[in-house]
Amino acid sequence: MVPPQRVLVTASTGRVGKAAVAYLKKMGGGKVTIRACVRGEAQGEYLKSIGADEVAMFDLKKRETWNEAIKGCDAVFSSSMDSLISEHMEFAKFLGERKDEIKHVVRISCFGADTNTNSYNKDVHSSQEGMGIPLMLQHYWWSEECLINAGLKVTSIRGNFYMNHLLKNETENIQKEGKFSTCLGECKNSFVCTNDMGEVAATCLMEGPAVHANKFYDITGPEAQSMHEVATDLGTALNKTITYCPQDFEQFKADFGPTRAAFFEYLRNGFYTRCSPDFYNITGKKATPYREYLTTKGPFGETGLEELFSSSGSIFKKGEDQFKHLANISKD
Repeated sequence: MVPPQRVLVTASTGRVGKAAVAYLKKMGGGKVTIRACVRGEAQGEYLKSIGADEVAMFDLKKRETWNEAIKGCDAVFSSSMDSLISEHMEFAKFLGERKDEIKHVVRISCFGADTNTNSYNKDVHSSQEGMGIPLMLQHYWWSEECLINAGLKVTSIRGNFYMNHLLKNETENIQKEGKFSTCLGECKNSFVCTNDMGEVAATCLMEGPAVHANKFYDITGPEAQSMHEVATDLGTALNKTITYCPQDFEQFKADFGPTRAAFFEYLRNGFYTRCSPDFYNITGKKATPYREYLTTKGPFGETGLEELFSSSGSIFKKGEDQFKHLANISKD
């Protein structure tokens, strides 16, 4: 196992990115230089406080930032917002042109649409006749495929839906009314802790491509939970009663648009119920349960409760369809 010399951490202010920075620092013992990407100078000091050695200006929408950010790096932690799939695919080509220098790329993704380790058909939905795999899910596979096609040594960390992510639009209701709503009905899902995603990514980077290149890992929580059970754990952590109120699916679609709603259909039909052993196989321990995530400080000093009520991950707003342009994007 040969660790990298310098790792570029994209999306380093995100929940998984911050965990990756902190775990790389812990595992690297000062022998690996961690370069965290920022889009503003104010973020730099915080990232250095949790483990970054260097910061670099980087923006997927600004190609002129790419060369300086990647200079001297031999490994990349790759993560990006769903809406930036087109820009990410261009960045993959850019990295591929430098594959002699870039020895390893670890990509944050999601399982359910790939055609390399499985035989998913993009035109076949898991539960609805006449429908295809949700577009957002297809794009997660594209985000991996473009790196592979660029000739890079790739590891994909395919996570389930993140803990707390579904509650980000409900924090005011949780605080003021002791309730939240979402459209999952009674279905159970093995929501994943973002700290676990960061730990797996950091482990794969530190152990290097000799161990993890061309490996694709499904990372989930250790148990499937209904939203009623999520409410119970959240209520225990807050020391108050929290109630889950199932939301009408058509109303959810109206609130967030058909593209995101199509993805949520996979959270309603049991596709994301299963629990994977991959976190244990990589780290030697069980994945983090939700109740522990909520009350235990993670690698950068924040509990899951603090994360829930922070701005981190609050990327969706009711009445805004951030993905309506995605249908016009081609991977060719």
